[in-house]
Amino acid sequence: MLRPQHISSYCSNAVRRGLSNRTVLHDFRLLHKVLKDGVKLGLIAVNPCDSVDPPRPVDKEMKFLCPDEVDKFFSTVREAPWPYYYLFYTMLFTGLRRSEALALIWDNLDLDLCVLSVSQTLYKLSGGQYVIQPPKTRKSRRQVTMPPSLALLLRDYKEQVETRKFLLDRPLSDTDFVFAHPDGRPLDPSSVTHTFLKTVRRTGLEGLRLHDLRHSYASLMMAAGVNIKVISQSMGHANIGITLDTYGHLLPGMGRTAAERFDKLLKPWLGEGNVGKMLANNGNSGMRLEGFEPTTLGSEDRCSIR
Repeated sequence: MLRPQHISSYCSNAVRRGLSNRTVLHDFRLLHKVLKDGVKLGLIAVNPCDSVDPPRPVDKEMKFLCPDEVDKFFSTVREAPWPYYYLFYTMLFTGLRRSEALALIWDNLDLDLCVLSVSQTLYKLSGGQYVIQPPKTRKSRRQVTMPPSLALLLRDYKEQVETRKFLLDRPLSDTDFVFAHPDGRPLDPSSVTHTFLKTVRRTGLEGLRLHDLRHSYASLMMAAGVNIKVISQSMGHANIGITLDTYGHLLPGMGRTAAERFDKLLKPWLGEGNVGKMLANNGNSGMRLEGFEPTTLGSEDRCSIR
């Protein structure tokens, strides 16, 4: 019979073997759901998971590439084995996850319209078998608009792939993986990560992970002033709340920007006469706007904070 101590032992042993807390928590929740259904069906009396405290996920510190570091990174990654430069460029400029980028086929790319479709993911099992499956959520199945520079780069890359295929007498097919070995075999996910880490060491960007290319995409999009809803859709988040929870700290200036836009919206009303009346009324009633000192209102209509 399955007991709480068995489940607790599995969780602790899984973490000890190297699985992340988040992965073990996912397994625990899946087991909890199955056993909960068993209780509803009368197959078991109690759910043993209810007596177990699962491991809490540990959020790793996110790192981001700033524009200067992006140039430094790509100047080094050009020397990486083919086709890793094109893979890393695509991941940074689209925010794709590793599993999504490795599962891309040529039919997913429209290089004329600069659109990329995410329809599947690729994983490698411990036994060496590759597994292709749909994305985990409906929102993960999405279209991502590619920057023109990426579309041009992939057009050049496609010509290289076609040449290599021609030499092997294997014509390029729309169902071929975009990032693969010349014989069509998909790239090994662990090899991709290993190559990335080697590249990072040569650039001096220590601590940067492959997944941080995705974080860099989000941070650069925000720095460019792209709407958070658009960023959330491009990244395939289940809802905008996930995007805000993950990257909201990158938007410290949103409150100031909103206040300035609010002032500009009401600019026709915020003339010297109306503002003067407000200040006069505040003075007559003994009220004072704490923390603010009025300045001469000109074309900018502003107030200064002491």
